[in-house]
Amino acid sequence: MNSNLPVLKKILFLFLIIGVASCKNNSDSQTSKAQEGRKMPIENAKGFSIIKFEGYSLLSVNRPWPEAKDDFVYLLKEKNAEIPEDLKFDQEVEIPVQKIVVTSTTHIPALEALDEENTLMGFPGLNYISSEKTRALIDKDSISELGQNENINTEVLIDLSPDVVVGFAINASNKSFETIQKTGIPVVYNGDWTELTPLGKAEWIKFFGALYGKQEKAEEIFQNIKSEYNAAKELAKSAGSQPKVISGSMYNDQWYMPYGNSWQAQFIKDANANYLYSETRGDGSLSLSFESVLEKAEDAQFWISTGQFTSYEQLFNESDHYKRFKAVQNKNVYSVSLSKGATGGIIFYELGPHRPDLILKDLITIFHPEILEDHDPVFYKALN
Repeated sequence: MNSNLPVLKKILFLFLIIGVASCKNNSDSQTSKAQEGRKMPIENAKGFSIIKFEGYSLLSVNRPWPEAKDDFVYLLKEKNAEIPEDLKFDQEVEIPVQKIVVTSTTHIPALEALDEENTLMGFPGLNYISSEKTRALIDKDSISELGQNENINTEVLIDLSPDVVVGFAINASNKSFETIQKTGIPVVYNGDWTELTPLGKAEWIKFFGALYGKQEKAEEIFQNIKSEYNAAKELAKSAGSQPKVISGSMYNDQWYMPYGNSWQAQFIKDANANYLYSETRGDGSLSLSFESVLEKAEDAQFWISTGQFTSYEQLFNESDHYKRFKAVQNKNVYSVSLSKGATGGIIFYELGPHRPDLILKDLITIFHPEILEDHDPVFYKALN
């Protein structure tokens, strides 16, 4: 009996080790499960992603400007949420945001759609804002002027003490944002302008939904916009013709035209029209001589987005050569510069990225007037 004791002890010890290991594995499994996040659906936008955890989210922006090399990761933290000690991020924002500063007019429609325009404390260039709802707040002095985006009045901004600044930048060098961050105010970059598709730009409302803890509302708004866009696109397919279209305008003896892979060109394609430069690819704008455009597009039926021109008189004062285009001769020239807010801001640049469905309907009405007879143009108007 005594000779078996060492063997029994070894067996008991082995079971004890297995039991401890099992408990440890179960504990690790539970910890791992607790830390697993849920990736929020992003269908069309390429520039950001959101992973939601218990009490916090990680918002990653991978293309705040075209040449950006690194992702920016932002911790959106609910009050008193427990955050893993080893979590890596660039800036921390407590949500839901109560006070915000944004730097692009394209951000304004998202705030209004989420019923959060009252949280806007400051903006650089108040005259550029066209929305009547936000202008009413400006008129009440509820929103402070912050100067210019390239040179924000940081003293005024810091006094406002916003929970977050939503930044817009064309490169990594922005001294104003660096100064703001040093004071402890987080700057979160928004790259909606880098998206190459209409619905990609519109989906950035989910970026703002995350800041306000309104992901479900943002999802609902986007799905409604997407549904309207796709329905209009499908309707345009029933048109019996595909008119030829040109875009852009002259500046310093060069005609600047959107590339064929741009979001502007996508609208023309989805409106079932033939953009004459659809085969081109690149960032920014095509730069062409007047002669080359005339040779290729003299007989185009429509000319849209003519820069700042609002009348044929302005067009001809710039150059009599414009009269050689068929679109000009037939008075089929359309501009977004005729639709302005109370202080001169062009509504297209503010609301357009958020409401691509309205842009598409405008163009369908222009190219195929028999299809959407009841649509009143929002952005594109015929030159005076």
